[in-house]
Amino acid sequence: MNHRENAGEFLPMLTLEDEEKSLNEVYEDNLPLIALKNTVLFPGVVIPITIGRDKSLLALKKSDKGTKNIAVVTQRDFTVEEPQPADLYKIGVVAKLMKVLKMPDGSTTAILQGRKKIFIEDFTKYDPYFEVKAYFLEEAVPEDDMEFQAMHASITELSKKIIELSPNIPNEAMMMLQNIKSPAYLFNFIASNLNVNSTVKQELLEIGNLKEKGRKILEYLNQELQMLEIKDQIESKVRVDIDKQQRDYYLNQQLRTIQEELGGSPQDIELTELERRARDKKWPKDIADHFAKEIQKARRINPQIAEYSVTLNYLETLLDLPWSVYTKDNFNLPNVKKVLDDDHYGLEDIKDRILEHLAVLKLRKDMKAPILCLVGPPGVGKTSLGRSIAKALKRNFLRMSLGGLHDESEIRGHRKTYIGAMPGRIIKALKKCGSGNPVFILDEIDKLGTDHRGDPSSALLEALDPEQNSAFYDNYLEVDYDLSKVLFIATANSLNSIQPALLDRMEVIELSGYSTEEKIEIAKKHLVPKQKKENGLEAKDVVLEDAVLEKIIQDYTRESGVRNLERTIGSVMRHIAVKKASNEKYNKKPDIDTVEKILGPIRFLGEKYTVESLPGVAVGLAWTKVGGDILYIEASTSKGKGKLTLTGNLGDVMKESATTALSFIKAHAASLDIDADLFEKTDIHIHIPEGAIPKDGPSAGITMLSAIVSALKNKPVKPHLAMTGEITLRGKVLPVGGIKEKILAAKRSGIKEVMLCKENQRHVEQINAEFIKDVKFTYVSTMYEVLEQAVGVSGF
Repeated sequence: MNHRENAGEFLPMLTLEDEEKSLNEVYEDNLPLIALKNTVLFPGVVIPITIGRDKSLLALKKSDKGTKNIAVVTQRDFTVEEPQPADLYKIGVVAKLMKVLKMPDGSTTAILQGRKKIFIEDFTKYDPYFEVKAYFLEEAVPEDDMEFQAMHASITELSKKIIELSPNIPNEAMMMLQNIKSPAYLFNFIASNLNVNSTVKQELLEIGNLKEKGRKILEYLNQELQMLEIKDQIESKVRVDIDKQQRDYYLNQQLRTIQEELGGSPQDIELTELERRARDKKWPKDIADHFAKEIQKARRINPQIAEYSVTLNYLETLLDLPWSVYTKDNFNLPNVKKVLDDDHYGLEDIKDRILEHLAVLKLRKDMKAPILCLVGPPGVGKTSLGRSIAKALKRNFLRMSLGGLHDESEIRGHRKTYIGAMPGRIIKALKKCGSGNPVFILDEIDKLGTDHRGDPSSALLEALDPEQNSAFYDNYLEVDYDLSKVLFIATANSLNSIQPALLDRMEVIELSGYSTEEKIEIAKKHLVPKQKKENGLEAKDVVLEDAVLEKIIQDYTRESGVRNLERTIGSVMRHIAVKKASNEKYNKKPDIDTVEKILGPIRFLGEKYTVESLPGVAVGLAWTKVGGDILYIEASTSKGKGKLTLTGNLGDVMKESATTALSFIKAHAASLDIDADLFEKTDIHIHIPEGAIPKDGPSAGITMLSAIVSALKNKPVKPHLAMTGEITLRGKVLPVGGIKEKILAAKRSGIKEVMLCKENQRHVEQINAEFIKDVKFTYVSTMYEVLEQAVGVSGF
């Protein structure tokens, strides 16, 4: 049976027998012994004990059959089931066995009365029960000691107050207290009733000096009285008309007060854990001092009010941020370049800039990260490039979409005095990331909004300024945070809507749209394998050749990026997947006709070059947001009064180019062998087909010049020639933009020769030579050279 020797739950009682009787009793040399688990018996006190262990039962029987004297000591550790001599305290009491009771549940209860304090000198018997040899410890009562008498009186008074305040102590205790005349018995009675653990009670039992014992008891009584008074104060505050909310508050206040007295409140546990985490943080000294100050403030706040939870969340945010925690960069530059090349085709400018940054970082060991801004049309891979850069550098990757953001506090955070306050999205992202040097994509920075809640683009000025972001201030944190190691990469479709001050802080890298040749390479290396995998196809199931891919790009998509191209390739792959899943035969190398059947009618008709022998027709080159294209410019003459007519939905700049070309021809009519009177009698009409499409820009200047001269001299322009360049009244040819897209469009259209400004030669040299190997380039500096090469007019 698993019984324990425990004290009963009711108040121990003091014997009212005469003390002299116990002093004159004679005790045998060897006493049977029982061990108590979680209570202490004092001389003069009566308590019931439940007996369960075999040794204790045998010792009890021995005592009951004899003199009824028995030694009683307390275990050092109450969890030990079979204590040995070393497990017992040396000081205990000799007790008189008053009565043995058999309880209804089968257990045995003994009522013991403590007699004298003893010191166990030796164990004379171990089995089947303990017997010990002990000697008595006397406690002398000081005589004529006023301090002791005052202490005695104080203890009596305090005990009476505690009995009055405590609802758990029966009223009979007051009567017992009044009947006890002996200071020693009084001290033992009170010590036995103190609300302390058995270890403290054992210490009181062992004190031999009655005056010292009185001081200790007085100390514990004061503590207990203070707690009862606090409890009584709380009860008095909430005693009247208490509703559910007030009742909950009352109970929480009681719990908090008790926990504070015992030193184990949940608030202390939470804050102690935060302090432990803070000791392990490697953060700047000023941050550590700020944290220590805030946690001390938290200890003074009532945990039931809202401010406590706000402060606790703030402290946890400080601890969760990656202070001085950085991932190790990958300084293997060839490997970084390989990862970037494997993930993205082209985009050499941004790849070179990342390699430059990494190389300098490797040599300097420490430097501020650049703030890059990638500008380009949708679908060219700006955002995915950021993920690839993080993968190449072995850094963590973060992305924050800024499209439609209007509230400044989304960037800087809210002041933590408000309930529900949060840090800004930059700080929250770093907290989630766990490192202080991630690659951070600020997507769609050109689509930031502004309203009455502030200007987010202005709030970004500090975060994106390399000279300031080492001390970024978030309203919620209220301390500076170092963002200088973060590699910020902003993306935008246009620079026009970005605030000038913000734009000035970023290093802008323009990403132009992909050419058809580049799209073919991207499709072969990335899009086709990806769509095969997503549609459950293996590499051998289908092969798309370059001609088929070019067909899809030219006739079914018209975009700068490759998003629609990927969707269209996905349509082809799904068609093949249906064939394979149905076990139908199909061509694993679909040709152009097969693709047309799958995708349906052609969606976009591209301009193809056809040889024109008519005078007045010249071929120009145009840049569009989805690439480049060739542009036919038609000029015709008719009898009239020298009127110039322009049609084809032309913009102002293009109209001015036509006027400039005609003015130059008029000024140099003699050199061109054109009759000056012809201009007074002839109307000139310039038209550019596809009138529904707006057209503008200065790059058609030399094309218009050639077309007008060709019409006036009735001499056709050189076949298979396309041209682009701006003109001036001085006869100069100026460089233009979009050279890569224009030249690749000319190549696709069957143009064999391209004429452009000499200063554009450096742009041509940047194009992959494989893409333009069959195209001849003619570079000109003056309009005279243009007319000589295009129309065959000489004699200048």
